[in-house]
Amino acid sequence: MKNRILLLAAATFSFTSCVSQKATTTTTKLEASDLTKYMNTITAEDLKTHLYIVASDEMQGRNTGEEGQKKAGKYLVEQYSKNGISYPTGTNTFYQAIPSTYFQKSFSPKLNDSENIWAFIKGSEKPEEILVISAHYDHVGMKNGEIYNGADDDGSGTVALLEIAQAFQQAKLEGNGPKRSILFLHVTGEEHGLHGSRFYTENPLFPLANTITDINIDMIGRRDDFHKASNNYVYVIGSDYLSSDLHNITEESNKKYVNLNLDYKYNDRNDPNRFYYRSDHYNFAKHNIPSVFFFNGTHADYHQPGDEADKIEYDALAKRTQLAFAVAWELANRKDRPVVDKSGN
Repeated sequence: MKNRILLLAAATFSFTSCVSQKATTTTTKLEASDLTKYMNTITAEDLKTHLYIVASDEMQGRNTGEEGQKKAGKYLVEQYSKNGISYPTGTNTFYQAIPSTYFQKSFSPKLNDSENIWAFIKGSEKPEEILVISAHYDHVGMKNGEIYNGADDDGSGTVALLEIAQAFQQAKLEGNGPKRSILFLHVTGEEHGLHGSRFYTENPLFPLANTITDINIDMIGRRDDFHKASNNYVYVIGSDYLSSDLHNITEESNKKYVNLNLDYKYNDRNDPNRFYYRSDHYNFAKHNIPSVFFFNGTHADYHQPGDEADKIEYDALAKRTQLAFAVAWELANRKDRPVVDKSGN
């Protein structure tokens, strides 16, 4: 009798274990399936539609605080509202106002009052933990009567945020919303000295201690001279400076879902271009927040009037945006926030 009980118990344990393992495997497959489903809502066509508006002559080059930038900002707010994505908890507006006096630096021209623009999707399980996805929506305006439309810099990142937010919102509406909260942060004044991101990190809506990562997207719509043969690449900068977790998540997400060539040429701390210090992620990283910067490198139209929407390679823009989404999905839904295990800067 005792042996029969033991055998029955063993069989029951074995069956339960198999069921448990099968359930775990099924859950993993469903999560991967969900990610792919929502990632594929990010399309070249939608990005193109947005960018032809954001980088149009009507926006007059989106110089900080000027009428054209404010028009572009209004378009962003309209898109978030259209998709049912609201401003963050604790505010009553999509705008974080920044006074003109904040922009006054010895090396900067006189700038008008301007605004960061933020949108928010609340997490379902850990709403107090915040993932920031950032891009600057300003450019350099007009010079000598010519409009510098900044389609790549950083119209490409600006519209990428719209598409990433739309994908997460669809997931939320279908019961697959992110476990952590996501702040979509369009910053102003980048071209004049990273002002908008600096203002946010000095006046954060949510405690910086609760901010788990910044994913920063700045110029992802074209290719540079080092990749003339193919646009199937993106430069990755800073992912391993503070967190081995963030670096591994970026690598694994790319390998599993997108298969871009991740180029670390500019990740070298001794690189003379110093791109790590030249975009908005840096204002998060200097506060010990793990940060990753996606970038296509410079080209002949960088800060020139030829940076137009008709020169964007929308297939590349879509794949790079999908990579940022895949990394964000993992960060927003994994059990633990990325560990800070490196000294960083």
